[in-house]
Amino acid sequence: MDDLRLGLLLNAVSPAVGGVLVRGEKGTAKSTAVRALSALLPPVAVVPGCRFSCDPQAPDGACPDGPHAAGPGTERPARMVELPVGASEDRLAGALDIERALSEGKKAFEPGLLAEAHRGVLYVDEVNLLHDHLVDLLLDAAAMGASYVEREGVSVRHASRFLLVGTMNPEEGELRPQLLDRFGLTVEVSASREPDLRVEVVRRRLAHDDDPAGFAARWAAEESALRERIAAARALLPSVVLDDRSLRRIAAVCAAFEVDGMRADIVMARTATALAAWAGRTEVREEDVRRAALLALPHRRRRNPFDAPGLDEELLDRTLEEFGGDDDPTDPGPGGPDGPEGGPDGSGGGDGGDTGNGGGTDDGRADDGNAPGRDAAPEQCPGGPEDGGAGESPGSRPDGAGEPAGEPSATAGEEPAGEPRPAVAGDGGPEQRAVGAAEPFRTRVLSVPGLGEGAAGRRSRARTRHGRTTGARLPRGALTKLHLAATVRAAAPYQRARGRAGSGLLVRRDDLREAVREGREGNLVLFLVDASGSMAARRRMSAVKGAVLSLLLDAYQRRDKVGLVTFRGSGAELVLPPTSSVDAAAARLESLPTGGRTPLAAGLLRAREVLRVERLRDASRRPLLVVVTDGRATAARSAGAGWRGGTGDGARAGRAADPLTPVARAARLLAAEGTASVVVDCESGPVRLGLAGVLARQLCGEAVTLEELRADSVAGLVRGVRGTRHAPYAQGAPGAPGAGAGAGQGTGQRTTKTTGRAA
Repeated sequence: MDDLRLGLLLNAVSPAVGGVLVRGEKGTAKSTAVRALSALLPPVAVVPGCRFSCDPQAPDGACPDGPHAAGPGTERPARMVELPVGASEDRLAGALDIERALSEGKKAFEPGLLAEAHRGVLYVDEVNLLHDHLVDLLLDAAAMGASYVEREGVSVRHASRFLLVGTMNPEEGELRPQLLDRFGLTVEVSASREPDLRVEVVRRRLAHDDDPAGFAARWAAEESALRERIAAARALLPSVVLDDRSLRRIAAVCAAFEVDGMRADIVMARTATALAAWAGRTEVREEDVRRAALLALPHRRRRNPFDAPGLDEELLDRTLEEFGGDDDPTDPGPGGPDGPEGGPDGSGGGDGGDTGNGGGTDDGRADDGNAPGRDAAPEQCPGGPEDGGAGESPGSRPDGAGEPAGEPSATAGEEPAGEPRPAVAGDGGPEQRAVGAAEPFRTRVLSVPGLGEGAAGRRSRARTRHGRTTGARLPRGALTKLHLAATVRAAAPYQRARGRAGSGLLVRRDDLREAVREGREGNLVLFLVDASGSMAARRRMSAVKGAVLSLLLDAYQRRDKVGLVTFRGSGAELVLPPTSSVDAAAARLESLPTGGRTPLAAGLLRAREVLRVERLRDASRRPLLVVVTDGRATAARSAGAGWRGGTGDGARAGRAADPLTPVARAARLLAAEGTASVVVDCESGPVRLGLAGVLARQLCGEAVTLEELRADSVAGLVRGVRGTRHAPYAQGAPGAPGAGAGAGQGTGQRTTKTTGRAA
């Protein structure tokens, strides 16, 4: 919490630092700390009646409510404005009355949250869940200090300078690196593991709930002292000197960490200056540069979406030592840069604890540990059985024949793995340890056919608020995107009847037409991964994980939600419920074990249930099911029920005659519901049965091999198939149970569009 408090206070001293992004697990008081900041900010003087909070000593010449004459103003508290995740663009930036602009030529502007937050704090909770175009607009305003609203040639500009604070839980998805870079500082917050500190937190919370006014009165003196210190640091800030030696340190640190661009250098310089002012000094020291690096660089070190933010402090210290000098190591100020300590009850400041001997540095830094990285599992795992028993149909192993427990064999040409884990009863084989993923690659674009209306993204075609204009329609609710030509055409025939005499166009509300735009949407990409013994050959599973990891990277770039279902042994498991965090999906994938039987039907039915629940939660987000398998299936076994070929539909007690029958039945259920599907065929070796292709036809989807999945695959350069919703399979239709692996697709089957475009 020390870093969180310091980051907020530095932005209060110098809003030019660029805001702070607070990352942390749920229940760590992120929002509470941010909301408490507004009470510490000095009051602001504003022009009476100005909706844009102009400074009476230096009013904005372009203020829409202006011009204002310089003079005395009125004081009001600094505002804390919260931006909801579901806010519209007009609510954030403001709205223009297009009807009055066309008919009267007047710029009737309704200010938005950016105007309301001017000279205050703009707080975005769960900023990682905010739509990208809103985040772009928000950060542009923060960087330029002004907001521009333009609608069909009508433009309004107003000042918008605010302290930007965002909070997020990384479990719910990451921000893009480009957006991370726009936040000046970032801090990580986690709950303390010290019982005494946790007790103090609970004690204070209960005291506040019992008597809010009395609790505030107990801490009024501390808040007043902190408020005065912020004001003093603001006044001292213009006098702080950032000499060339400190600038060289900053540049050397940014170069040593290979940070992209120059924004990090600028933010570090401003942060170091604010640290010096906060400590009551007029010169920047090495300790300020080091502290600034720890706050400004971790989130700029990510090289791919699955990298965790962090900083190598040993490299930082070596760089500072190389470019350092002899600073005077005097105390930076009363209470250190983190603020005055102590409280009315003597139990410490806002963090409620004491660092103890050796627990921090004399400049208030807490000892930071290196975050543990994800360790890839290098162990080998044994290969699984590849061929069915004698006398069975290809890929069918209803009783696990040919799969002796604990003695799996690798396919010809594949490398067997190492020691298996102990067998699990009913799995039909031992569980194998996880295999590391192969190097990810750029994938071809997999998209859902048709035209959707889901959340903005970059995968499938959809009607969106942004994109190319394809038509016009009557407004649905408040008009946001005017189709000017269609509006003029609608109003033109009635000008004489309306008594038009001058040059102005007489426009009424029922003449207005809004633009229909087509862009791209994000989808729910649900991965169904075969983790059974038939996939357990080390090189094959490594390639499969590499392919899924590549698709996860693609989903990250295209703003998709992702989920992960695996099937092996006795059934299917939802490893990761649908989420925006592809990091979590990658972590679950990396630790995925393999081995056991192949309950493909159970996996398909589990995926169907997951998609059914998600449709109830968000009907506009269209799903894309990616099945990663070789198409083989065996019966699954559950205690007391004998053998069965799945759960729900397609399951029956007793011994299944052919495990592929319930697979076909489950696939038809998914196809009948219009689920777009892609089957990634993982079959390898000299003998291939083509069962993944049969499954793709049953799903009314498309089968692609691991090689064809690559964006640079020659086989994928000229490949694009579109389909429409299909009718349920008729008996004997191509792709139905009993149809040959080479059968063609039936008329009207739904297929998934696949192109050779790079992701």
